[in-house]
Amino acid sequence: MRARELSLADRLAALREAVEVAEGRLEVPEVGTTRSLLAKAGAREALGDATVVALAGATGSGKSTLFNALSGAEVSTPGVRRPTTGVAHASVWGEHGADRLLDWLEVPRRHRVTDPDPGLDGLVLLDLPDHDSVRMENRLEVDRLVQLVDVLVWVLDPQKYADDAVHTRYLAPLAGHAGVLLVVLNQVDRLDEAAAVACLTDLRRLLDEEGLAGTPVLPTAARSGLGLPELRAELARRVGARKAATDRLTADARGAATALAVHCAQDAGRDRGPDKAAREQLTGALADAAGVPAVVSAVERSARRNGVAHTGWPVLRWTSKLRADPLGRLHLGDERVRSSLPEAGAVQRAGMDAALRRARDDAGRGLPPAWRDELRRTSEDTEERLADRLDRAVTGTDLGPDRTPLWQRAVGGLQWLLALTALVGALWLLALVGLGLLQLDDVVPLPRVQGIPLPTLLLVGGLLAGLLLALVCRPLVAAGARRRARTARRRLTARVGEVADDEVLAPLAEARADHDRFCAA
Repeated sequence: MRARELSLADRLAALREAVEVAEGRLEVPEVGTTRSLLAKAGAREALGDATVVALAGATGSGKSTLFNALSGAEVSTPGVRRPTTGVAHASVWGEHGADRLLDWLEVPRRHRVTDPDPGLDGLVLLDLPDHDSVRMENRLEVDRLVQLVDVLVWVLDPQKYADDAVHTRYLAPLAGHAGVLLVVLNQVDRLDEAAAVACLTDLRRLLDEEGLAGTPVLPTAARSGLGLPELRAELARRVGARKAATDRLTADARGAATALAVHCAQDAGRDRGPDKAAREQLTGALADAAGVPAVVSAVERSARRNGVAHTGWPVLRWTSKLRADPLGRLHLGDERVRSSLPEAGAVQRAGMDAALRRARDDAGRGLPPAWRDELRRTSEDTEERLADRLDRAVTGTDLGPDRTPLWQRAVGGLQWLLALTALVGALWLLALVGLGLLQLDDVVPLPRVQGIPLPTLLLVGGLLAGLLLALVCRPLVAAGARRRARTARRRLTARVGEVADDEVLAPLAEARADHDRFCAA
């Protein structure tokens, strides 16, 4: 459905959705203005279908005289120096819940037209204070009511019809409200015919340049009555249509949407997720800051230590217990307990900051400043809890099975067998020494292998074979330790990647999705 086909209810619902999405994210005045519009729409729709028309203008424009002429009574005091406060006057035609409406508008001075024109039944006409009043409260009252009325009649005079203040501050900003705006050039009876035509032509040109080509311009002279029938007819046409309030709210909704659209990217809705390289860079930087290299190194050293202990010479295995397990010193395995990993250094923190900044810049590329500011706040909130989440992720990562490989168990058993062989040889030799001391060594025959006494062969062979086996197993143990370290790195990196997705990329993607929803609404 194209935007111009939307009903007012649909427009307001869409604006309400945009405000809800922007709530807590965008710190821009347009959101507050739209919120006020939604409140105004809800209140105005509940106050009936009377048409509120306001006469606005500068001091001396004849606005109050025109108001009295339309009202048929001296309701508002005219004059260059009006002794009124910043309060509007009201004239009411017919009974259409005008009192509740005027209470909402906060207009206390009310006049009920006693002999109303049937064509104006339902009209509530306001005479606003002068927009150029020396009193600030008068100007503020004009600004307030200009935002609330259904139809705005701007009364200009030949001397100040091109006044920059009225065009810049009031008329030009209402370019989207041409259908609910009417411009009156009053006091044309002070001009000759040629001057009046020139004045009207120049005023038409100014309005067209300001985007108000659809706004009618009526010449009037309130004191002589010139142009009053035409003005009454125009007001009667708008009152009779009974849709001036809807037209004004529709124009306001369009204006609010246009103002909010300033905070939308031209290519809203396009997926801007980080590429694979950016995600890998972020994960790598977070892994370094979380101490993953230290854990991987500890896993490798621990696996090497345990492997050497299992495949080394049994006589010297006890020496390995003199050194603490590198992995055990980190207190990993329980997410509820803070690990003993060292704090990230300056280099790691700088790398993490650079990666977070790149992720934020990727997500915010092409976005207006207000949404980039929101991404920056989101990123700052993430950084506050990121260190603890990373530590818990590393601490709770399953680093792989901590069991002794079967081949190391077999080698360990063989080492004990070789040690037992050497021990048998040593005890045999000791027994032979004892028999020699008792001069019984000739009684017991001494087996030999290739001329080498068997006890000596058992002792030396067991020791040398055990030492050689330990040396041969060292590279295999190192390779297994490296393999386990790679497994640990892969699992740790995966967990850190999950943290990167949950704590960094997901919030940025959510903010980007909210931007797209905001712009769609």
